[in-house]
Amino acid sequence: MPYINLQITKGATREQKAQIVREFTETLVSILGKKPEHTHIVIEEIDDENWGFSGVLTDEFRKQ
Repeated sequence: MPYINLQITKGATREQKAQIVREFTETLVSILGKKPEHTHIVIEEIDDENWGFSGVLTDEFRKQ
């Protein structure tokens, strides 16, 4: 049973999330031969102020 936990910053549309789920599932089917009905994908959206990289929080980085 493949399980993908994808963490992204907030802002993706429902349509974008649906495309992510569809394409990740297709990738697991085509590369690993997994069954779509056994594939689970969780998308967690993180507030920009709770995500940091390059020594700064994302909300501060986006202000630059």
